[in-house]
Amino acid sequence: MRGLNRRTMLRASGVALALPMLEALLPRNARAGVSASGLPRLRMVLIDLGFGLHAPNLFPAETGRDYRLTPYLEEIREFREQFTIISGTSHPDVDGGHHAAKSFLTAAPKPTSANFKNSISLDQFAAERIGLQTRFASLTLSLSAGRGLSYSRSGVEIPSESRPSQLFARLFLDGKPEEKQRRMQQLHDGQSVMDAVLDSARRMQQRLGQRDRERLDQYFSSVRATEQRLVKAEQWEQRPKPPVDASAPQDIANTADVIGRVRLMFDMTRLALQTDSTRLVTLYNPGVNAVPPIAGVTEDYHNLSHHGQDEQRLAQLKIVEMEQMKVFAEFLGKLRQTSEDEATLLDRTMVLFGSDLGNGSSHDNRNLPVILAGGGFRHGQHLAFDRQNNYPLPNLFVSMLQQLGLEVDRFASSTGTMTGLV
Repeated sequence: MRGLNRRTMLRASGVALALPMLEALLPRNARAGVSASGLPRLRMVLIDLGFGLHAPNLFPAETGRDYRLTPYLEEIREFREQFTIISGTSHPDVDGGHHAAKSFLTAAPKPTSANFKNSISLDQFAAERIGLQTRFASLTLSLSAGRGLSYSRSGVEIPSESRPSQLFARLFLDGKPEEKQRRMQQLHDGQSVMDAVLDSARRMQQRLGQRDRERLDQYFSSVRATEQRLVKAEQWEQRPKPPVDASAPQDIANTADVIGRVRLMFDMTRLALQTDSTRLVTLYNPGVNAVPPIAGVTEDYHNLSHHGQDEQRLAQLKIVEMEQMKVFAEFLGKLRQTSEDEATLLDRTMVLFGSDLGNGSSHDNRNLPVILAGGGFRHGQHLAFDRQNNYPLPNLFVSMLQQLGLEVDRFASSTGTMTGLV
């Protein structure tokens, strides 16, 4: 054992563990929708609307399955049996208005405090467990450059992709041979760095006390995980990217066109899921400080969200938010139209559509708007919790992780799975 190169051992282990997960090694009749474990491949898409949704136009007055559709839910009427509307939930101790976006998928408390340190986001938690099964462990998307929803285990923000054209190239274009060779060399360089770092750390370990050794063990685990990702990336780099029956999208330069730009990102998300390039996607739609090109809208979208109950602003805000719901309905429709074995992509994809703001006008982070669609749950109901003493939203995250097949009973400030979600 000592005579073998350690990295060679890792490569051997990487091949043995990772290759059975590759699509080409699965039986032809199982490739479309079944993972290496023999279970259906499930996905998760997590969407945050930065300005929220006006609650009276969203939440039904009735609870259970016999609720009357509200104006916003009318836009997704055809999916009524494929979504659940959830009210009366929030993240415990998460406040700060727009700053709460940092905690939307982490539930890390007090995002405006001086000593705030973020934690791992829901998608990255799942990516640690299933991310090696696809070319991309996860995709972090945003309509605004440099702003996303995904955070690593150490609380570091994952860089987001805001240009659909670049995302398309990353997903589906192999690039020139010299570019591929350069990427391969970078992967080898990364593995060499891991070797040097671990060798130095192990020599240091002999001189450390017990507590420092425990910390170093955690560090070793992190480095090993990085090595696994490098090995996986090298394997995928040697395989052609999947062909798609779609042209590269043209980026929309007008940042005020939030509807057109989110539609492009939804289209890219569907292609990424359909080709099993990834199973985990986050999308941040932060809104815009400009007038969106929507008929009947003449005022800045951000100003409209701070309506102060002004009737004219509320009327224009409704127009914008109805368009947000329409493009969301288009996305659900395209997932449902995409077949996978005897199911659809919507059946196999949990889509969380919500916001870190419950009331955009007052920057209130309670009573968050939440819609959960698809993913194999029994939908068609309004789950209504206490709007004065909110139910912990992280309980929904635990339910979603379990639906992915992960043996998890806690996430962040959760107290269990979400009551009433079947």
